[in-house]
Amino acid sequence: MKSRIAALIVLAAVLPLSSCEEGDALPVVTLRAGAVELEAEVARTPEEQQKGLMFRESLPDGRGMIFVYDSDRRMAFWMKDTLIPLSIAFLAADGTIREIRDMRAGSLEVIESERSARHALEVPLGWFERVGLGVGDRFELPPGLLVP
Repeated sequence: MKSRIAALIVLAAVLPLSSCEEGDALPVVTLRAGAVELEAEVARTPEEQQKGLMFRESLPDGRGMIFVYDSDRRMAFWMKDTLIPLSIAFLAADGTIREIRDMRAGSLEVIESERSARHALEVPLGWFERVGLGVGDRFELPPGLLVP
């Protein structure tokens, strides 16, 4: 259990870029799945991924954060210091949604992917259902999103 907790990626919520401290702004990409568009901050480094969406007070629909990895892996997330509830999708390398889970604000419960995935995508709680996306749907991932 300790090794799983040590491997956790801390989650959080997204503020508009203008409300981030100068120098803290992450790059933003547009993800598309059919007619649905999402503006997602890109967390690539371990530091960006650990901070994630922590301490943010709001996350509007249509915004989120994508965690980018260079290989498939089982993932584990928790909501320590995350002020708003989120939904997370674990994505295959081609952008296909493999699984969607809901997470409670401030929870220390570990949310693990059931299978290996390449990316994790956090959005406001219930967003996937509100826009009609589910397991098997696929986001078009921009070429620049991949880790070099």
